[in-house]
Amino acid sequence: MQTRLQKALLPLLLLALPAVIPAPALADAAGDLHGLFDREYERDHREGPLNASYTGDNRYSRELPDDSPAFAGKSHQADLAVLRELEGIQRAALTPADQLNYDLFRHEYRDRVTLYPFRAFLYADDHRGGVHTLNEFTDFLPFQSVEDYEDWLARLGKYGGLVDQHIANWKLAVKEKRVLPRILCERMQPQIAQQDVADPEKSPYFDPFRKYPESFDAATRGRLSTQARATIRNSVLPAIHRLRTAFEKSYLPACRASVGIWDTPKGDEYYRALAKYYTTTDLTPDEIHEIGLKEVARIHGEMVKVIAEVGFKGTFDEFLNFLRTDPQFYYQTGDELFNAYLATAKRIDPNLTRLFGKLPRTPYGVRPIPMTSAPNTTTAYYNQPSDDGKRPGYYYVNLYKPEVRPKYEMEVLTVHEAVPGHHLQIALQLEMGDMPQFRKNASYTAYVEGWGLYSESLGYQLGLYTDPYSKFGQLTYEMWRAVRLVVDTGIHSRHWTRQQAIDYFKANAAKTETDIVNEIDRYIGTPGQALAYKIGQLRILGLREEAQAKLGARFDIREFHDTVLATGAVPLDVLERTVHDWIASKQ
Repeated sequence: MQTRLQKALLPLLLLALPAVIPAPALADAAGDLHGLFDREYERDHREGPLNASYTGDNRYSRELPDDSPAFAGKSHQADLAVLRELEGIQRAALTPADQLNYDLFRHEYRDRVTLYPFRAFLYADDHRGGVHTLNEFTDFLPFQSVEDYEDWLARLGKYGGLVDQHIANWKLAVKEKRVLPRILCERMQPQIAQQDVADPEKSPYFDPFRKYPESFDAATRGRLSTQARATIRNSVLPAIHRLRTAFEKSYLPACRASVGIWDTPKGDEYYRALAKYYTTTDLTPDEIHEIGLKEVARIHGEMVKVIAEVGFKGTFDEFLNFLRTDPQFYYQTGDELFNAYLATAKRIDPNLTRLFGKLPRTPYGVRPIPMTSAPNTTTAYYNQPSDDGKRPGYYYVNLYKPEVRPKYEMEVLTVHEAVPGHHLQIALQLEMGDMPQFRKNASYTAYVEGWGLYSESLGYQLGLYTDPYSKFGQLTYEMWRAVRLVVDTGIHSRHWTRQQAIDYFKANAAKTETDIVNEIDRYIGTPGQALAYKIGQLRILGLREEAQAKLGARFDIREFHDTVLATGAVPLDVLERTVHDWIASKQ
């Protein structure tokens, strides 16, 4: 908080600023900074054509990325050059807003440089996605014009080259002992095998050519379908066969028995770097593990209260088993489950104005997770709108085995993935017109996922969780994220086995075994990412409690939320400063 003396001196200091830094220097520094932003945004799209398409930039829609080690090294050198150029820009000559932009840009590139030596590109393919699931990328493409289809065909024509790069990366990973755990490789094997077909029309890559816009005439449809069959037959299917052969004969046998990243070159150092990257804090794996244990104990106490409320006579474990096995908590068909998700989402929307002063203009939809990946992925996820707003956000739900998708989780899951969770936050961020493009697409996991988890607690104020089982579902989801702190650090820092992690999860959360196994394998495949949720949520909750304590009757929940969301995704220390400034302004 500023002292009275500091407040009195501030106007004089601002008046003196032009005498210290001439106006042309201010303009030059800002121009150089934003020129660097623009140039690097262009490079990111040029080097990452799939990401460009994902954001709605169609200039590289006929290209696939270069995933070779040589290109990764070249990109790393370019990142180092960016940091050198940034150091040459006089930060003191920038406005406070551009100083924040400067700091966030530097933070992003320092992260890239820090993580490069650990060669993450060698772990790029796993059971949740990679070169073998490129077909699923069609969910993000428009397929509205003939050119859209021709662009996709051009990419498919280059698919063989991308596959060969990944086969070469697998060989290098085996040589450097940077291979995936065998349990994940065994999940990948059927994913690849089911695409190794003889008939192009049985390939998932043919799916976009099964349905065309009504404006396409018969000749156009016939030509595109013929081209698709030929391209898939001549380019895609041979590449898939090479991929399967290399995987089954060379990579799979070399996959490691251990599951923690500690069992790779400089694995402990890598995990510490990932923990810092994902949480945007200096917390150590040991400190995070202890936070997790304390949160598990606290949430367990809240769960016991709900069990008493419903009158269940039995142990905690017996209650969890009751939730996992009683048919009343499950739908029998995917259609029933999907329609219930739709209804839940639309029940939330009208109540958002109770908690937010500003809402996004961009809509969102609900879609099923593609069945090619549904058996091996999580309960749900969110994909953001395109930068131009032409593609809405989508909340994807898993309809595989509806009999293991509990009804009591649906409200809390929808709050997290759709609104007021990911869609509300990310769509607002993309709609911030005065923000540099790199910040509109910023995705600091502790902020983004911390907000999603914090949003789950808002369900009570949105008219949800009125049923005690749904309330238990909300606690289950919070427990799930607390458990993550324990099992992720357990696996990757404390040498836990996969079964130890599964057992700990089952003992503390009412998730079904299918979900638990998929979750644990997710943590195995993406070390550190799971730490961000609870760490971010605790920081946001702490800031809210601080604001309420200091402001008393002047605290406005809508203003607080608008303040938290006003910066878009930022590191947690930047969020703290933003909220503290807001508190000071209210005082």
